[in-house]
Amino acid sequence: MNSSRPYLVRALYEWIVDNECTPHLLVTTEHPQVQVPKGYGSDGQIVLNVSPTAIRHLHMDNKAVSFEGSFGGVTHSLFVPVEAIMGIYARENGQGMVFELEPALDDDEQVAGDEPQGSDDDEPTPPQPPRPNGKPSLKVVK
Repeated sequence: MNSSRPYLVRALYEWIVDNECTPHLLVTTEHPQVQVPKGYGSDGQIVLNVSPTAIRHLHMDNKAVSFEGSFGGVTHSLFVPVEAIMGIYARENGQGMVFELEPALDDDEQVAGDEPQGSDDDEPTPPQPPRPNGKPSLKVVK
């Protein structure tokens, strides 16, 4: 299955904006594809105000979030791969979600399940874990 992170980021962004709050993204600057202005983060992280009034040309898809933002009066184009997003929350009340870090995929790497089947001379592939059977279930957590 695809990562749920990009879907959750988009949904929480919309929810925060609909509630007239200011959405902020917590991003790791240590991800190799992150493009943010140097000198504005600390401890390998940066918090970005992604409010519609603070940025322009916001684009969110399953791979990345990109937009133009102003830092010190200078406009910069920012690019944040989804796996570099550590959290999204409302500045006013802190409500939102924090994510676990995912390893960055190189362009040469393939997503599991997309690998071509090898010939008989290739090394054997490890057995896949058994798939759960039965109906899925959800529990209410209070």
